[in-house]
Amino acid sequence: MSKPRRTQSPSTHRYPRTARLSTSLQEVIADELTRIDDERLSLVTITAIDVDPEMNRAIVFFDSLMGEDGDPDILAALAEHRVRIQSSVARQLRSKKTPILSFKPDDSIRAAERIERILHDRATLPERPPQPDEPDDGPAADSATDAEPA
Repeated sequence: MSKPRRTQSPSTHRYPRTARLSTSLQEVIADELTRIDDERLSLVTITAIDVDPEMNRAIVFFDSLMGEDGDPDILAALAEHRVRIQSSVARQLRSKKTPILSFKPDDSIRAAERIERILHDRATLPERPPQPDEPDDGPAADSATDAEPA
């Protein structure tokens, strides 16, 4: 007779494993970027990490103060140091497998900046209708000023 199957106990974690791995990856990669002595990576921030459900691949989204003009240099630097970052992730994470990292600029932050510029640009604001002239002081205003304090 075979043993009865064990029922899986519910997870004690409050969010899925891919989210936990994303958070851990973000911390490890950001820490490793501070250790790499490359000027191209000095103003880079890791904004998000998207891990696939099988945890084989992870897309690392970044942004920098150099904007879109600095993206080619940053991507080249990240490609040069990918093996070092990958080995650091493998060393520091307690996981059976380490996802393969790929890097992309974070377009959501740049899209938000473009929207912000459009909203604050006077050329895109609609014309306000002319304000009607203020009504002359009518009888209600006269009675309020003529009344004596009691």
